[in-house]
Amino acid sequence: MRLPHTAARLLPPLREGVALHPRRGATRTPEQLENKTKGKLQKQVCQVVLDHFEKQYSAELGDVWSSVRDVLTYPSCWQHAVLLNKFSHAADLEDTLCAQGYHPAFSATLPYLPRSLKCYVSRTPGRFPSQKHQTGRLKEYYLLNAASVLPVLALEVKDGEDVLDLCAAPGGKSIVILQCASPGQFHCNEYDELRFRWLRQTMESFIPHPQFDLITISNLDGRQIGELKPEFFDKILVDAPCSNDRSWLFSFDIQQATLRLLRRRELSVLQFQLLRSAIKALRPGGSLVYSTCTLSKAENSDVINLILNSCSNVIPVDIREIAKAVSQEFTFHSDTQQHELLVLPEKGRAWGPMYVAKLRKIQST
Repeated sequence: MRLPHTAARLLPPLREGVALHPRRGATRTPEQLENKTKGKLQKQVCQVVLDHFEKQYSAELGDVWSSVRDVLTYPSCWQHAVLLNKFSHAADLEDTLCAQGYHPAFSATLPYLPRSLKCYVSRTPGRFPSQKHQTGRLKEYYLLNAASVLPVLALEVKDGEDVLDLCAAPGGKSIVILQCASPGQFHCNEYDELRFRWLRQTMESFIPHPQFDLITISNLDGRQIGELKPEFFDKILVDAPCSNDRSWLFSFDIQQATLRLLRRRELSVLQFQLLRSAIKALRPGGSLVYSTCTLSKAENSDVINLILNSCSNVIPVDIREIAKAVSQEFTFHSDTQQHELLVLPEKGRAWGPMYVAKLRKIQST
């Protein structure tokens, strides 16, 4: 069963920010990209969405919202991380990045940081040139919001574990998982047909065929996977469809933006259903990470609290050590519980928004 059309229209076309989608002209200099971004995207801030966010987030975040808003509405200060592909990257790529002012994004003090995961960031706004998809040729790196790596670090995938990425498109977090470990069985799912094709192309661009052939890429309704594969997975990532704050702020169709905002509350229902399904698919003792790229309390902590209050077989997992270890590169909201993180964009550290929560399934009594 597919999602209702009304729910499908709610889903943003991009999870990781409008500036991250590969496009023509990727070889422009950083200055040219910045000028293009400043001239084009700045004019597209949707006032209807901004007014809605202003009312909601000033109440939920307090004084912090004004600085977050300044970053979200000013794309020329956005930053992009470079995730190296362990299956393909050139020997001198790290030297090139370091020469351009990039440095490793993640500290060795993290509870989980595989040596094979190499992600570089720069404090300077701009974007490293993207690589076009070429059939039969692997890309050397993936451009993403550095906060997108945090849900995978929280998941702590180990070699041989069976892993599900429930809402996997466009594929960035699936790529990160495979940089970290070699799962026993890796299932990447995306219900939307267009996004499913995008996911498959992403995986083909980064994963060599021996490994690619071992990955299951499906086009299923995530709400049904728990029934189809009960207690099958050791680790599950639910990077749920959400009201992508960066993308929604640049909605070019005011009518579509208004409709999205009116139906925004339906997303939390969908997110809850996806989590319930994921819990069914998780083995006792297994871990689940829930993430979104929105600041919305209704789609973040409220959803997790509802799960904890309604599912007696899951417990929260403390992930505060992650925030401590990466506090030099990321800004976190202080008003969160021990099992959750909320990355707040700020100038010079313009990562996020990214909400992360971790749960563990226990044996039912």
